[in-house]
Amino acid sequence: MTAPTLELTTTALARLVDHTLLAPDATRDDVATHVDAARRMGVLAVCVSPSMLPLEDAHDVVVATVVGFPSGKHHSDVKAAEAARAAADGADEIDMVIDLGAAKAGRFDLVEADVAAVRAAAPRVTLKVIIESAALTDEQVVGACRAAEAAGADFVKTSTGFHPAGGASEHAVRIMAETVGGRLGVKASGGIRTREQAERMVAAGATRLGLSGTAAILAGAPGEGSGY
Repeated sequence: MTAPTLELTTTALARLVDHTLLAPDATRDDVATHVDAARRMGVLAVCVSPSMLPLEDAHDVVVATVVGFPSGKHHSDVKAAEAARAAADGADEIDMVIDLGAAKAGRFDLVEADVAAVRAAAPRVTLKVIIESAALTDEQVVGACRAAEAAGADFVKTSTGFHPAGGASEHAVRIMAETVGGRLGVKASGGIRTREQAERMVAAGATRLGLSGTAAILAGAPGEGSGY
């Protein structure tokens, strides 16, 4: 049986997209080109590395950045300091990476404390919590989502796009959406390369999409890049 696809207009799909450039070799000229492309495509947000902030010419798009990226194996106070700096540099949204090892060990108290530290450091930004769902069991996905919600997150997010276990899956998105029950958003990110994949993620419960090959995906062609 074929999984359902939610057909969206190109404009509606674009308004779910964080147009993402997190390549470590990206230059400021690359970021400027990326922001210009985001504006032309009508996407909701751009997501760039924190060292690229502030973005001087991104007034008409939401600005997102990452914290503890991509491994999550940073002290919570370091993540908190990074979040505070990002907010001061103009970030509207922060995508933080949890300590994946803590989640795999069932130490969701530590996951919650980690998220809470970032939440406290940047209380006015939208906080998305990356759980690396492909590396977790279903039960661990549920536990990580519950910890993120308890700590005050606004979204849970599937993946960094850098973990060898893989990126977003419809299965994980569905579990995450069921767990947070509409109280938090769900961002699908990592390995989304076609419009059909993007629409399937939305049908499974994603309310935001992290894409790097955005233009091709919106056009209905395979997108290049990792789809962070």
